Amino acid sequence: MFKTAKTLALGLAVTAASLAGTAHAQSADWIKQVTRTIAAKQTYPKAAQARGEQGTAKVKIYVAASGAVERAELIAPSGSTVLDREALALPSRTGSVPPPPGGATSVTVPITWKLL
Repeated sequence: MFKTAKTLALGLAVTAASLAGTAHAQSADWIKQVTRTIAAKQTYPKAAQARGEQGTAKVKIYVAASGAVERAELIAPSGSTVLDREALALPSRTGSVPPPPGGATSVTVPITWKLL
């Protein structure tokens, strides 16, 4: 991750969570843990940064009962092909998140890149 706060800001927040295969709501604490785990791997692609590209991509992440990230799906593009590719690669690069409390599920997260 770039450490130059003057040139960029990275943000990842969960604004909506959806369930796949479970009948109960996800734990807010679990969603926060997933958010922190994924945010720790987020980077600003050099090509996008050099071109001044910014945006938010929404990615649906499918999580196994063990916490393994099974796959990711782009729900809403950022407007930048480079940022969209990074958004899809990020969950896989993370590898696993804390196991979901109710078994296999999915969560939709917006991943934001913003130059300052």
